[in-house]
Amino acid sequence: MGVWIEELTEANLPGAPQWGGGSRGYGWCLYWQEPDPGEAAEGEALARKRAWLRQVRGEWGGCDKILYQDGEPIGYAQYAPARFLPTAAEYPAGPVSGDAVLLACLFIAAPDRRRRGLGSLLLSKITEELRRRGIAAVETYARRGSPDNPSGPVGLYIKHGFRVIQEDPEFPRLRLEFLRRTC
Repeated sequence: MGVWIEELTEANLPGAPQWGGGSRGYGWCLYWQEPDPGEAAEGEALARKRAWLRQVRGEWGGCDKILYQDGEPIGYAQYAPARFLPTAAEYPAGPVSGDAVLLACLFIAAPDRRRRGLGSLLLSKITEELRRRGIAAVETYARRGSPDNPSGPVGLYIKHGFRVIQEDPEFPRLRLEFLRRTC
């Protein structure tokens, strides 16, 4: 069956990959959207995520992707301007630059499927899309020292041309520029 990537939609949202053996998938996560999401029941979390998706798609466009391998959802990514992801303001490495989109999450859920190029494939798909949309840059808070996190490891981003623009011992802010400003 192979590998393919789809936009996250309200229809495929419940099938987003699960993390850490939990019962909920990444598509249900409200961490970046709501600074204090609390413990929401599944139906409530799903409704809040769907409302967020509708808002972002209506105001800005597509903002999430699911990576499938052999019919199974195994990868997830979420990205949008920082105004849609207010938890980013709490990160010590500073706020996302005004000209950049925040790549809040890029993760291959199953540890045995990591380090096989799938994260790179997902990242490439997102950066190609953002370039086509005329976005100036993408930034992320990648994690140091652990590939087992929703942000993705620093090394993945460095390998794809990102550079550290604000140091932090745990979550430095990295940036990839698409459009160069000229004077």
